Amino acid sequence: MKTSSISIASLARYAPFAANGVKWGAGALLAMTMTFGNLSVAWGKDLIYTPTFSSVAVDGYDVTEYFNAAEPVKGNAAFQTEYMGAEWHFASQQNLDKFLSDPQMYAPQYGGYCAWAVSQGGTAKGDPLQWTVHQGKLYLNYNAKINKKWSRDKDNLIATANQKWPAVLQ
Repeated sequence: MKTSSISIASLARYAPFAANGVKWGAGALLAMTMTFGNLSVAWGKDLIYTPTFSSVAVDGYDVTEYFNAAEPVKGNAAFQTEYMGAEWHFASQQNLDKFLSDPQMYAPQYGGYCAWAVSQGGTAKGDPLQWTVHQGKLYLNYNAKINKKWSRDKDNLIATANQKWPAVLQ
């Protein structure tokens, strides 16, 4: 992810900000900077998709279970690790250990973003309930309709997505 520092002076040009009905002026920005340090604006998306206000990958589902179970299995925060800037949950210590031994094998392709969207040159949330394991790799898609569309031509769409990943994050 690319970051760029922004000075209080440059942010003050855009003040007052309105957020949740509160006006934010230059003084509030100065207080925030004094409290939290340098303000940065991120350009691009994270390598691993996580929902807004969360750092949990795949909505907390255990990614190792996609390779064993007939349906996704929710992980437990008691069995977690950090990988590529996201928090990953597992159903058991055994599954956590499996993941730690080879995270690239178990982590979803394209960071858990929708595989079809990546093939089209964009990104969208990957739904952990719309999944496919194909040739030993986990793919997520946005919804059932997109998953069905993707499944009809997945080999070609995977080849296209592989060429576009990770440039689609910029």
